[in-house]
Amino acid sequence: MQFFPIGLRVLLTFVFVAAGGAKLFGASMMVETFDAIGWGQWFRYVTAIVELGAAAMLWVPVLSILGGSMLFATMVCGALFHLFVIGPSAVPALVLAMLSLTLLWVDRTKLQLLMVRLGFG
Repeated sequence: MQFFPIGLRVLLTFVFVAAGGAKLFGASMMVETFDAIGWGQWFRYVTAIVELGAAAMLWVPVLSILGGSMLFATMVCGALFHLFVIGPSAVPALVLAMLSLTLLWVDRTKLQLLMVRLGFG
């Protein structure tokens, strides 16, 4: 059972480092996607930094729950943008949201550790 969370963490890290890197370095598909959103390219950079930072947080035990939450929220927003603004398919974003949510469930006991570190427990 220990392989499952590590494998999921590796998969999510790989996907979000690749996606964040493509956004950060201006891959033409990413530039076009964020042009279609209409908020400007600054939003592409913010999204890239969130994805890269959250992917790194997945490997820090006390921050993994925060990283997973950020990835989940990013993919829910991505799915909404695909559904209502840019199309054509929100399925990849929804799959990544569900994988992030699965990791959050696996790491749910770390929430208490984070709360204690933040002074809430």
